[in-house]
Amino acid sequence: MKKVLILGAGLVVKPMVEFLLSNNYAVKIATTTKEKADRMIKGHPNGSSLRWSSDETEVLDELVRQHDIVVSFLPYRYHAVAARACIKSGKPLVTTSYVQPEIKALEEAAKKSGTLLLNEIGLDPGIDHMTAKKVIDHIHSKGGKVEKFWSLCGALPAPEDADNPMKYKFSWSPKGVVLASRNSALYLKNGEKVNIESIDLFKNRFSYDFPGVGEMEVYPNRDSISYMDIYGIPEVSTIYRGTFRFRGWCETLDVMKALNMLDDTIVNYTGKDYAGFLSERSGLEAANLRENLALKLGIPVSSVALDSLEWLGFFSNEKLEYTKTSPFEITAGRMISKMMMSEKDRDMVVMQHVFLASYPGGKKEVIKSSMLDFGSPETNTAIARTVALPASVAVVMILEKKINLTGVYRPVVPEIYNPVISELRKLGIEMKEEYGLPESELIDM
Repeated sequence: MKKVLILGAGLVVKPMVEFLLSNNYAVKIATTTKEKADRMIKGHPNGSSLRWSSDETEVLDELVRQHDIVVSFLPYRYHAVAARACIKSGKPLVTTSYVQPEIKALEEAAKKSGTLLLNEIGLDPGIDHMTAKKVIDHIHSKGGKVEKFWSLCGALPAPEDADNPMKYKFSWSPKGVVLASRNSALYLKNGEKVNIESIDLFKNRFSYDFPGVGEMEVYPNRDSISYMDIYGIPEVSTIYRGTFRFRGWCETLDVMKALNMLDDTIVNYTGKDYAGFLSERSGLEAANLRENLALKLGIPVSSVALDSLEWLGFFSNEKLEYTKTSPFEITAGRMISKMMMSEKDRDMVVMQHVFLASYPGGKKEVIKSSMLDFGSPETNTAIARTVALPASVAVVMILEKKINLTGVYRPVVPEIYNPVISELRKLGIEMKEEYGLPESELIDM
């Protein structure tokens, strides 16, 4: 029986554990939260867990030697530690995280030891890569060019459970979501580079009507231009990767940024209440704070952003449970305490690719690739399924020698994306492709 070592027991691990155990693989979860791991294993005879911390490198080396493959769901900064242990023992590593410079630097060592380090095989990154590259390779195989390309994704509460002013709840790494809101962005529009500074990230948004969901907003996701190289489309004149949200999130985060509520500077907030915190951040008196904020920011008193701040309790006299801390910790902590997905909530994942392809002879077509996946409170969230199952399928493919590669990879090569997409379809995770659409179907942003 092949043995799989999973590092970490976070929010998206459970579907992998269930998938691998049901397919007759032995699974060991090494984590600081052994109790969570045991709840995922549910007493299955092929499952086991170990209380382990990422600084126990000698224990990790021994664990890696004892297993056939390693999956790291650790915070991204620890993946390189796992990768080095895998190279030392010649065991493949799978992660759902972005390729980091420290991982990329291990390319030659991985090849020399015959080791595969497969990264970015989750949802976004992951399913987005595989399904986009499948269409891109199809266009290129017909002698065509990709003139324009948009890739949009969002993990959200289902519409019926989007019941707060921001219409958002955390279904995965909450602090990671808030941290990502501080990113800048870079994309290409009609041949021109568009650089969006962090402070303006949520001002740079547009609306998109997704079938079955309705109107959402989209804002840019990090560096889109680097994907010209990753996807092999140097010919593209527009390339944009974006994040879906319901209306309310962008407005609120824009105001939080304007008020430096996501700042890392350590401040002494001993004895202050939430209204006092917001008063300090805005430089306004606590009296009539909502009205004065509206004037300062040039937004209506009735705006969604101010509704959100009120709903989160930032106008209240509730005391802060902090002394010296950062505004980011206070803001993120308050959002997390009020906005976690409950066991009764249903979540969804929305993904949309839009391509403009041109072919020899002058023919053009718009191609759309779309996915709408809902989770279930009784089983698994959509985000957990769509992150964990691509990685799970890849694990099985590697163990069964259906993927035979060495070095550092993303799932943008046919040897990976074809079999994984095929297996995901059997699990009910599929992008629906539409070809031959008119240019009126392009995104206007």
